[in-house]
This record gives sequence, structure tokens and C-alpha cells, in this order.
Amino acid sequence: MILTEAQTTWTMNIIIRALMYLVQSYHEYFERRNDNLYGSKKVKIPKPELYVIFTGKRVSKPEYVSLSEEFFNREDCAIDVKVKMIYDGKDNDIISQYVSFTKVYDEQVKLYGRTREAVTNTINICKDRDVLKEYLSSREKEVVDMMMTLFDEEQVMRAYVESERKEAAAEAAKKAAMISAIEIYQEMGLPISETIKKVAGKYKLEENDAEAWVQKYWK
Repeated sequence: MILTEAQTTWTMNIIIRALMYLVQSYHEYFERRNDNLYGSKKVKIPKPELYVIFTGKRVSKPEYVSLSEEFFNREDCAIDVKVKMIYDGKDNDIISQYVSFTKVYDEQVKLYGRTREAVTNTINICKDRDVLKEYLSSREKEVVDMMMTLFDEEQVMRAYVESERKEAAAEAAKKAAMISAIEIYQEMGLPISETIKKVAGKYKLEENDAEAWVQKYWK
């Protein structure tokens, strides 16, 4: 079973992703074969091969990266994952052409941003340079649509991350305000029972939740 991912940003989290992809692929494989993993008969399992095509810039280029080495200080652990890193390809093979495609695309994104123009320019330049020419010529619209869809997914993810960041900031601000209010009520000499009611009303909390907050920060 061969699994390959392309990556432009260096991160050791690619090992974790590779492991997750592998587990999911095995799960789908056994489901397709209707294998009984709880039976006494040993199932057949394809040998895994994990590859990452790295197209970014990096001085150090290890041939392999492994889970035990990067996350567990090379200690023995119940599971290990070893990922073969590929950087350039050889003799104008499909990998080297893909790497060339990504480099052209990165140049166009710097000029035009993540736009349709950047995508179409990349395709035209690569066809002129005989990079993935046959594939791009026969599936140009499909490639454009696919890459624009990836843009949309990235924009959705960025919006989600930004939303989560704002929500976390709002929660932190609310927490700080509640703690400050509890301290003020305490300094005013209000009893803890009255403080709980005021915190519940002011911050729209259930009384048991407000009580937990007050008990936690009551000095």
C-alpha cells in the first residue's frame, strides 16, 4: 500500500498525518474485503510505503523522518512510522515534473496571489516548458477547477481558524471580566451566595456554573 502526500511547508506533523492516512486506508481496505478482524484467521495486509514529496526550500533534507525519532526521542514505542522524503525526482520523471510545476505555481502566486490568473499562467508556462504537458493539455479545465476548489477550501479553513481565534479571545475576555467582578463583589463585602446570583445574571450563566466560577476564584 503506497501513500503519497505533497508538502510545501516543512513540519514533522507530516508523520502524524501519514499515520492517520495509513490507518484510514487500512480500515477501508479491510471493509472492502469484508475481513473479520475479530476472527482467528490471520488477515492479509499490504506492506505500507509512505512518501512525502517536499517542494519547499530547506537546507537539511533527511532521507527519512520517523515517529519514534521526532516525537519520542528515539525511544522504543508501541508503534513507529517511517516516511520516505522525496525532493526533486530524477531524469524528468513525473516527480521532478511535479516539483517543477509547484515552483512555477509559487512564482505565479507571488505575482498574482491565489487567483485563477495564477493557475492558468502556471498551466500555460508548464505546457510551454514541456512540464506535465500531456496531462495539462488533456485536463486543463479539470486542473483549474481542482486548484480553485483548493483555494476555496483554504479560505474556508482560514475563516474557521480566524473565527476560532476570535471566539477564544472573547472567552478569555469574558473569563477575565468574571474574575474581576467576583473580586469586586468580594471586596464590597457581598456574601458568596449573593455574588453567585450576580455573576449568573450578569454573564447569563446557569446558577451551578456561576457557583463553580465563584468558588474557584473566591479568595
